[in-house]
Amino acid sequence: MTFTFKNLSADRDDLRVDVLTGLAASPKSIPPKYFYDEAGCRLFEAICAQPEYVLCRTEQALMRSRLPDIAAAIGAVDCIVEPGAGDCVKVRRLLDALHPGQLVVMDIAGAPLAAAAEPLSRDYPDLAVTALGMDFLHDLEAAAPHLPAGRRLIYYPGSSIGNFPPDAATALLARFRRLAGADGQLLIGFDLKKDPQRLHAAYNDAAGVTAAFNLNLLVRLNRELGADFDPARFSHYAFYNPVAGRIEMHLVSLAEQDVSVAGERFHFALGETLHTEHSYKFRCDEFSTMARNAGWQWSAEWTQDGFAVQLYR
Repeated sequence: MTFTFKNLSADRDDLRVDVLTGLAASPKSIPPKYFYDEAGCRLFEAICAQPEYVLCRTEQALMRSRLPDIAAAIGAVDCIVEPGAGDCVKVRRLLDALHPGQLVVMDIAGAPLAAAAEPLSRDYPDLAVTALGMDFLHDLEAAAPHLPAGRRLIYYPGSSIGNFPPDAATALLARFRRLAGADGQLLIGFDLKKDPQRLHAAYNDAAGVTAAFNLNLLVRLNRELGADFDPARFSHYAFYNPVAGRIEMHLVSLAEQDVSVAGERFHFALGETLHTEHSYKFRCDEFSTMARNAGWQWSAEWTQDGFAVQLYR
């Protein structure tokens, strides 16, 4: 049993800089990576359990039913690398099927990642687990020295790639390719375009969990940046834009108001929105074109109930 946790987060004030920059922009926006403080991680797990949000369950069902085919297509690998691993649950199926000697997981929420990754080293005694607390979107290349030699599989499930506009998603896929190395592979899951009403419901669950997740961002800014947001004066608003092929998630100001953040004042007009997330949906051919532009070669594809998993070399 081998477990290693390394905090690679640089000593910089990204949250303050990114938030102040985003609030000064027009329209106002904050990167979705800042959803994931401790409370945000718990709320996202709760979102995945809501009846309207079938993405996670569909992906898990696909991986369960097609795992023998997926494992055969991947073949032998020495190391699985999972950026944005979160609770480290999804990778277990691949560990059971592929039996790699090494696992490297990374996430911006370092402490929750370490707590989730350490049990893997106990449950898989022959597996060396390395957890990297890092903002991999900013510092992905910093992970390279911590990866073992051999054949690497980059695993990026959960349609997380949909949080990026097409150009940024292509750039991230290219960075994954460089991290994977010459013999590396990419296994990636993404949500498919489907009935807009179904997509709308997934981000507006009846229990209000997604709304709480969105509003928790303001609670985090109050705690960590000394802001004075009143969450009751903002409302969760999410909708599917079929022209752009994406869910857009916002916080809408319910009043004319001024807010202080890190000592700076920002004005919100009545009805003005703070954009917090995009979630792009794809056709399989659209995604494979994007991956090819990033330098990947398509290898295999599996689909189920509006979700896709593709393998690239």
